[in-house]
Amino acid sequence: MAELVSIAYVRPAEGNEQQTLEILADLYTLLRKKNYSRDLLYRDAKDHRRLINLRYWRSEEARQEAQEDPEVHRLWQRLSEVSKVEGVIEKLELIEGAWSAVAR
Repeated sequence: MAELVSIAYVRPAEGNEQQTLEILADLYTLLRKKNYSRDLLYRDAKDHRRLINLRYWRSEEARQEAQEDPEVHRLWQRLSEVSKVEGVIEKLELIEGAWSAVAR
């Protein structure tokens, strides 16, 4: 099974960055504990208020399970109360070739 890669752009509401980061930490812990995904969080170097989440879903099945998990939904709901998800790329496809072999 190959991992699926997703990207989400998150902008904390004014004054809510710390709370957003805490909710994301809880979400990442839960997703990892349930073996749904692993996540990396970045800050946009050009727009410091925008956070970039890279999510590596374990599989399509894990992604679907997470989307139906009430614990995950509660955290997504809490996140939406303190931030705005500006965009999501649900699934990236790796371009195979010499350039992708170098990165591995």
